[in-house]
This record gives sequence, C-alpha cells and structure tokens, in this order.
Amino acid sequence: MRTAGIVAEYNPFHSGHQYHIAQTRARLGADTAVVCVMSGSFVQRGEAAIADKWARAEMALRSGADLVLELPLTAALSSAEGFARGAVQTLAAAGVTDVLSFGCESGALEPLQAVADCLNSPAFSDVLRGELRGGIPFAAARERAVEALLGREAAAPLRRPNDILAIEYLRALPGTGMTPLAVRRQGAAHDGTAEESEYPSAAALRARLMKEETPPAGWMPPASLAVWERECLAGRAPVDIERGQRGILALLRTRTREDFAALPDSGGGLADRLYRASREAGSWQELLELAGTKHYTNARIRRLFLRAALDLREQTLPPWLRLLGSNARGRMLLARMRDDLPILTKPSHVRRMGPEAEAAFSADLRAADLYGLCMPVVTPGSREWRTSPVTLE
Repeated sequence: MRTAGIVAEYNPFHSGHQYHIAQTRARLGADTAVVCVMSGSFVQRGEAAIADKWARAEMALRSGADLVLELPLTAALSSAEGFARGAVQTLAAAGVTDVLSFGCESGALEPLQAVADCLNSPAFSDVLRGELRGGIPFAAARERAVEALLGREAAAPLRRPNDILAIEYLRALPGTGMTPLAVRRQGAAHDGTAEESEYPSAAALRARLMKEETPPAGWMPPASLAVWERECLAGRAPVDIERGQRGILALLRTRTREDFAALPDSGGGLADRLYRASREAGSWQELLELAGTKHYTNARIRRLFLRAALDLREQTLPPWLRLLGSNARGRMLLARMRDDLPILTKPSHVRRMGPEAEAAFSADLRAADLYGLCMPVVTPGSREWRTSPVTLE
C-alpha cells in the first residue's frame, strides 16, 4: 500500500480539496492511504481557522483522508518557506509517506523544480542580495533574481500562490525519501471571489459561511457540510478573529519592543511599527492599518501580531507528532510509524516528556484559549486538554 502526504489547511474542507485527494488516488492507485498535515487553530494567512481543528480533521476524514496530523503552530504561522519546511519535516518524522502530493496552478513538476533548484543555488543568493539593495520587497526581489538567472517565463511560477508553495515543498523534500506529485489545481483562483466555478476558492466559500449563508450545491462535500452545520448549531462556528480582538490587544500591550524584535521576520524597522501599533490600535483592523506598509504583505503583519500575542519566538518544531484524527486505515499507519517522535494522542502525555516538552506545549494551550475567544459562543479555557482525536471506522 502506497501512502501519500498532503499538506493543507482545509479552511474549510471544500470540493476542490476532495478533488485533490481523488486525483492523488487516481494517479497512485485506489488503495493509496492519505495522510494530511493540517494547520490547527490559526492559519498561514494570519487568521483564526473558520472551524476548529478537530471539526476540520473530521471533514477531511469523512471526505477521503485516512489520517490527520497537526502542523505545528510555529510552522502554521510562518512564511511559505517555513510553512512548507515544517510540514515536510512532520511527514518525514512520521516515516510512512512515500509521496508528497500538492495542488498547484501549473500542474507540471519540471518548471517548479527548476525554480526550486535555482532558489537553492549559491548564484541565486548573490543575485538576490543585489536586488534587495534596491529597497524593493523580498518577493519582488526574489522574482527578479530568478528572472535574471532563468528568464522571465521560467520565473512565472513565482507569480502564482499555489506554485510558490509547491516550490517550497520541493526545496524541503531532498533527504526525506518522499517523491513529489503535482496535481493541477481546478476551479477558482486562490483567494478569488468568483462564484461560478464548480470548485470554489476557500476565500469565496469563507465569505459565504461568515455571513451564515448556505453555500451553493456542490461547493462542499455533503459530509463536510454536515460537520459544518453541526459546529454552527453548537456555537463553535463560524470563528472570527475579530471576536477575540480585545484578548489579542491585551496580550500585545504586555509585549516590549524587545519582544517584537525577537520575532522571526520582524527586521527592517517592522518590529517598531508593530510595537507602536499595538499601543495605539483599538481593534484588530486598526492594528493592521497602523502597522501596514507596502513593503510587507498583510499576511506577514497578521502572522507577526499573532506570534507576538502567543509569544512564539522559536521556529523549532515540537518533539512529538500531534494526532487530530484517523479512520481504520489511518490507525494501521499509526502502528507503522517509526519511533523518532512520540505520537501525541492525549495532551496529558506531554507531562511525561519533561519540562522542555511542557514548555513547548504551552504555546498550543495559549493558542487554543485565544481561539476559543473567537468562537460565536466563548468556550471555557483549557479545551485543548479535554479534546480527544476524531476516530472513525
């Protein structure tokens, strides 16, 4: 039995995600097991996930996945490079994945691999330094450097968001034993708002769900939609970060200039902007407006504010693999996993791993408690301790 790894946020799980799983099995064999590494409470765009991680894991399991592991929080709130590296390291540590399957706009592996190889080359570093001296944003400087080395057409994947992430997966894969599988993305563009597609973007779907509207038929698999409706009835969805803005502001106002300066990717004067905005803003939106600048993406600003609120300075991954859910085939995979890292099925098991592991897990506890403030009905604290992985037959 082959095993494919998929990195996702499933924010929420929609028909395009089901298509990706189905295409992965169509290419690798119908009996292929699928392991998903999925963001937890907060996602890479620097927002609260629209439904909690256990509900999203259940959506995936009921729509084709076999096993769902949590992407560590430090990786989930990182740039595309850190996000991809953390996800690939998580799959590699599990030791059961043969293939990394990812969706991308190009659908072809060769042009993506060419850019990945270029970004890993010493020549790229030299050209990039020259471009950055011009004061342009990093993304633009990176694209220009690749254009200089490979040509404008070869650099085109760096202008497409899913291709960018695919390139970072390819950069992280060497040495893991996994081979890549590129699946052409179908339907609406990433973060697009068009609604005529059979496969909507997650952004278009979230816009509907945040307004408590029923999505058009076919946008979500029936099993996924049923989980969503259950979560809404229970007051656990839709989750909106603006509901928790007072909690975020309170945490940010306890942080010093030095705390902001210690965050990853906060150089170039950005730490000072974040610090000042945290003292002046009265809402989440005002916080972003005061800190925003054309040199940094909104997602980067949002991620840094969340990292500051949660006191996430380290980029290291935790010494465990966190199980969010499994079916019968997924539990067979669990039995095959190597012993490099323990599988965390109950949070209380962290206490057996020593003080360093407990300190690392405290960040997950802070994230879960802050996330609970963003739900329609505020949940009691320490839910992270009490919630077990989803188990399906």
